Amino acid sequence: MTTGTTRTPDTTGTPDVTVETVGTDAGPARITWHRAPRGARLVLAVGHGAGGGIEARDLKALAAALPAHGVSVALVEQPWRVAGKKVAPAPKTLDTGWRGVWPALAGPGLPVVAGGRSAGARVACRTAGELGAHAVLALSFPLHPPGRPEKSRAGELLGTGVPTLVVQGGNDPFGRPEEFPEGAYELVGVEHGDHGFAVPKRADITQEEAVAVVTDAVVRWCGSLG
Repeated sequence: MTTGTTRTPDTTGTPDVTVETVGTDAGPARITWHRAPRGARLVLAVGHGAGGGIEARDLKALAAALPAHGVSVALVEQPWRVAGKKVAPAPKTLDTGWRGVWPALAGPGLPVVAGGRSAGARVACRTAGELGAHAVLALSFPLHPPGRPEKSRAGELLGTGVPTLVVQGGNDPFGRPEEFPEGAYELVGVEHGDHGFAVPKRADITQEEAVAVVTDAVVRWCGSLG
């Protein structure tokens, strides 16, 4: 439940960027809005993983690229991250935080694509149906713990019930593209990419090109959503 909301302008001087604090049953969460400058048709809400925040290279790239295509991007920081804690709480608490920010995400009255990277992708998948998400974007979905393919989390991905796009690094230890089961979702691989879409210097793709694979795929997919 949202217990309070405050809005302050971002201090970077970038227009169309605002920061919103939202009270949830798991504590205060934070949304950094990157709004489409000429009117949005969608909101893409993306949460971070358990080992980092919204400064992840893919989240930053999406926030920079999508607004020009009519998609406002909301970067969501979970309460544990806002509180300065180093370790993410249990999945149930992550879901509680995400549910708490949803009214603010849906506030503009636009269809909301629920998304996230790693643990954030799992949250988006688990809650898509109950929250009425328009679609789901799963970046670096952790299909299984590293080296433990028998501990599959495919059920979360297969159970979204809405259009779903997975963007996965080709060398992601949490699940390479070829490990994913068949299902009613689209999967785009980032050649040589690890769990953070980092590519080795010896790869035949640059870091900039790898990130562009992510952003291009999401721009195209968002354009296909009705």
